[in-house]
Amino acid sequence: MRIGFTASTAEAAQVALADLVAAYGQSPLDKAEVIVALGGDGFMLQTLHDTQKLGLPVYGMNCGTIGFLMNAYEAEGLPERLAAAVEEVIHPLAMRAVTSEGHVHEALAINEVSLLRAGPQAAKLRISIDGRQRLAELVCDGALVATPAGSTAYNYSAHGPILPIGSGVLALTAMAAFRPRRWRGALLPQTAVVRFDVLEPEKRPVMADADGRSVRDVVIVEIRSEAGVSHRILFDPGHGLEERLLNEQFA
Repeated sequence: MRIGFTASTAEAAQVALADLVAAYGQSPLDKAEVIVALGGDGFMLQTLHDTQKLGLPVYGMNCGTIGFLMNAYEAEGLPERLAAAVEEVIHPLAMRAVTSEGHVHEALAINEVSLLRAGPQAAKLRISIDGRQRLAELVCDGALVATPAGSTAYNYSAHGPILPIGSGVLALTAMAAFRPRRWRGALLPQTAVVRFDVLEPEKRPVMADADGRSVRDVVIVEIRSEAGVSHRILFDPGHGLEERLLNEQFA
């Protein structure tokens, strides 16, 4: 099996990289059959984005903190683990953000696209779904749209719901909503197109973020699921995303 290893700059990941390359060799990513990513969840997301066009499955081993998208690190028996691994296919969100100067930025997000206030005052957002206004004014610290795979990350910390893999829905979650005070968000079909219009952008600036790719001074942000892009993630049997999402709800 031709394995292409990639690792974060963390010391533990670099030590693991040296050990694994010594044991199994290193294939260039464009000639590999599988990619093994060593690090934490942030590095796994980076690897998925960076290798998207290769179409290769990615098997993560946790050398970071949380490791929700990763498998346990173990140097021995890696080819056998890769052969037995279960593949999960997930689709990212596509973000299209327009700034106050008219510049358009596009990015993909595996976990979530978030809008965050970028000044001392709360943001004011208007929310439309599939071209129909649903909330005329949301005063908040921010709002996000999360995929099922990302629903246990920032979304869950903001008291959003955990979404089962394959549920066909997205989570729209508010952060510190002031008005409507009790509005917590909504569940949307995966086919929905979500549009945020920033109200009073000069007084209440907002930034948008797609998996760490940030755009400042946005006035319009559109988000949709990108079914044309697939990410293949490998998990040890019995430790896939569905099982992990269930465990999070009963922890």
